[in-house]
Amino acid sequence: MTDIQKNNPLHGITLEAILRYLVENMGWEEMNERVRINCFYENPSISSSLKFLRKTEWARKKVELLYIDVISQERK
Repeated sequence: MTDIQKNNPLHGITLEAILRYLVENMGWEEMNERVRINCFYENPSISSSLKFLRKTEWARKKVELLYIDVISQERK
């Protein structure tokens, strides 16, 4: 493993795994409160959210940052 990746909490984790983890640990409502994205509010589903996040970089970055925040709080 390279030095660049060993401290990257997203390394080896798929967007789908991140999304499923957040849904399981926060739920759609809290996710929508923390990251305002319509796919978390209107008829939320893993598949529709993945489709949107894969083509919308700014939204994907916000979800990745939310995931990092949640897992870092759990490790404290």
